[in-house]
Amino acid sequence: MTRRNVTILGLARVGAIAVSLGAALSAAAQQTSTAPNEPPPNEEAIDVNQLFASTCGWCHSDGGRAPGKGPQLMHSQRSDDFIRERIMIGKPGAMPAFGEVFDATQVDAIVKYIRELKPDQG
Repeated sequence: MTRRNVTILGLARVGAIAVSLGAALSAAAQQTSTAPNEPPPNEEAIDVNQLFASTCGWCHSDGGRAPGKGPQLMHSQRSDDFIRERIMIGKPGAMPAFGEVFDATQVDAIVKYIRELKPDQG
């Protein structure tokens, strides 16, 4: 075996060890323990106030409490299913579809947020 072949073989082994070590560290990082009352890592708590403000708040003023470019959402007479569908599918020319932006858990959190809106106490 030539010196060049030995060097290449050695580098290949080092590379394989590095890849294995990287995979092991990644797996270990994903196996974080959670306290009994904490959601699992893949179900992190949703900050619905921030979610609404950064996406919906551009059109639904005062956190949905007042009309803006979009209608007031507080005290909406629309059904939860209607609101959920409107968020997912949108309305051409009036509201963008967020079906590829939000998952079902986020949409449900937004619907709950809308249902719990109260007049601003500030």
